[in-house]
Amino acid sequence: MDTKRPAHGQLVFCQGCCCGRTDRGRPELPVEWLKQVWRDERLNRTVQLTISGCLGPCDLANVTLLIAPGRTVWLGGLQGEAVYGALIEWARACHAAGRLLRLPAALEAHEFERFLPAPAEITDAAVA
Repeated sequence: MDTKRPAHGQLVFCQGCCCGRTDRGRPELPVEWLKQVWRDERLNRTVQLTISGCLGPCDLANVTLLIAPGRTVWLGGLQGEAVYGALIEWARACHAAGRLLRLPAALEAHEFERFLPAPAEITDAAVA
């Protein structure tokens, strides 16, 4: 099947049991700001924006997942206008370039490995 609206990548922001829960002492997730920018600038054509339920791991509140062809990048502990602004500027640059670009250096400190390395006996066929 083919979709009429392919994107180069997708940003999935967790808004589950912990992320964005200021009532639980967690940093804010600026959902309305993100949605407004994506909508106004039509960024979904390049980088799909998704607000999701819990992605885990909850100890790194405000988790975001970048899904791109052949790779995923996990970001955690996101907070503040500068961090979310860097993601918006990155999406704008990707949109202008018509392709995904490297995430800004300012976000490198937020990258983490979500899963343990697969044992050698697990092959692509075994997890397909």
